[in-house]
Amino acid sequence: MSKNLTQKKKIAIIGTVGVPANYGGFETLAEHLIEDLGQKHDITVYCSGKKYSKSERVSSYKGARLKYLPFDANGIQSIPYDTLSIISALFFADVLLVLGVAGAWILPFVRIFTNKKIIISIDGIEWKRDKWNLLAKWYLFWAEGMAVKYSHIDISDNEAIQDYTAARYGSLSRIIEYGADHTMKVAVTEEATEQYPFLKEQYAFKVCRIEPENMVHVILEAFTKTSRMPLVIVGNWDKSDYGKSLKTKYGQHPNIHILDPIYNQEKLDVLRGNASLYVHGHSAGGTNPSLVEAMYLGLPILANGVSYNRVTTENRALYFSDQESLIAEINKIYTAKLKLVGEEMRAVAKRRYTWSHIAFKYELLVEEALNTSEKANVEAETKNIPYDQLLELGHAHLKTNLNF
Repeated sequence: MSKNLTQKKKIAIIGTVGVPANYGGFETLAEHLIEDLGQKHDITVYCSGKKYSKSERVSSYKGARLKYLPFDANGIQSIPYDTLSIISALFFADVLLVLGVAGAWILPFVRIFTNKKIIISIDGIEWKRDKWNLLAKWYLFWAEGMAVKYSHIDISDNEAIQDYTAARYGSLSRIIEYGADHTMKVAVTEEATEQYPFLKEQYAFKVCRIEPENMVHVILEAFTKTSRMPLVIVGNWDKSDYGKSLKTKYGQHPNIHILDPIYNQEKLDVLRGNASLYVHGHSAGGTNPSLVEAMYLGLPILANGVSYNRVTTENRALYFSDQESLIAEINKIYTAKLKLVGEEMRAVAKRRYTWSHIAFKYELLVEEALNTSEKANVEAETKNIPYDQLLELGHAHLKTNLNF
């Protein structure tokens, strides 16, 4: 082991809402890094003071130190939130683990004026998300470039994203996905069936943020046109006009059960873990935590057939591209096929998506960052392959960003 790791190093985790985790993928990641690496390193996690009331705040959590800043971790406030977190971390941390690119504008100054090591996860291709306006997209596009150029190591959570950073920036991005073994198969109780009568029958399930890029409108409309099985869908419907309109339009349909956000893991796992089919509509991002969690539970997956989802599922799931193909897939599935797909998803997840495996990858990156001064770069070997050939091979995204 490197001499740099003979004593505990100080790691600052920047860009999450905070811990205890009750929001999303980065927060769950931070929690498991604390559990798996906390004995080897001193970890500090920056937390949003907007999400944790003063009565909820604690100075430490599972051995990690917590620091609160008076900003939201998402939206426009993520820029000052991440920026101030980075500045604060410069006073004590050896390694800055930055999750997301919102504060990346300051990284050139960190590299020039300090010897701090920077590991950054670009969190998918954030600027492509439909939820951002043109100005936000421009900033995120620019910040992504700053993040890749001025970090010591950049992380992609999916091979398709690694292809993208290689093609666009010549960067040798490191792939680290998410763990899913915090999910559990929970048996259906009499109390649960009283609250959710659909648990007695076959049903499809989906949990996500209610955003257009997750194809929620497409999925809802498809399930109004098939009687194969009902859809149970959990999300933050009241956070946007898009969600509110969908809730109004489909909330009373007999084949659709719309549920508000569920933050209790056991309650969520009862509903998710006993589904007959998991529908994953995400069209942006990289490796989506909700997808790997469903895979770990052994659910058969019917996913949007974009490159990220095919990579995550190793091209072994069922796929759709639009409303018509989704309806067709739902109508032709049968029990034996669902069982086979579910078994394959579980096998992939157990091999790739466990937190001990993910934490070990991060540990190796910390060691590498502490022992490197220059970033490894590559030139994408596929850049001169004709577009038609890339399209045929399923790698058209290497030629044009429109395919991400």
